[in-house]
Amino acid sequence: MTETPSRILVPAERIQARIRELGAAIDKDYPNGVLLVAILKGACFFLADLARAITIPVRIDFIGISSYGKGKTSSGEVKLTKDLDATIDGLDVLVVEDIVDSGITLNYLVSVLGQRKPRSLRIVALLDKPDRRLRPVDVAYVGFQIPDEFVVGYGLDYAELYRNLADICVLELSPGPVLG
Repeated sequence: MTETPSRILVPAERIQARIRELGAAIDKDYPNGVLLVAILKGACFFLADLARAITIPVRIDFIGISSYGKGKTSSGEVKLTKDLDATIDGLDVLVVEDIVDSGITLNYLVSVLGQRKPRSLRIVALLDKPDRRLRPVDVAYVGFQIPDEFVVGYGLDYAELYRNLADICVLELSPGPVLG
């Protein structure tokens, strides 16, 4: 393999401290509870820690959606790979995402979920790369804004590798063939 994480961009301690702050803000904004909808697979780590940081009643569901495949950049083609298990009609819904990059995936997902008549629909993202935005996305809660670097760890992957890292790290690419 020619790709290896080269440096820590956001250490685990900062991630956990920021998640506690996000949890407190969500508690304040949703006193009656909220449905957290995590986008598989990357947001699972963030969802688990965020749900524990929230003290209000929380329901959890999962949706699978992708525009990346095995590459480093969005294919621009969005596909739903797993739908929600329950209806969201009349509920306060908070979409939990690991990273907002091009905005293609979230723009599509917000449109799809909005048609299902939730009471409210907002986004919480651990990471935001506004310099990469191709489609507009309103992110209500942002953990960290980061520069345009390819990152892995804490749920974020490259070809399904590195999700298990506790820190968010920059992945440096060496010349050579791309995994896939």
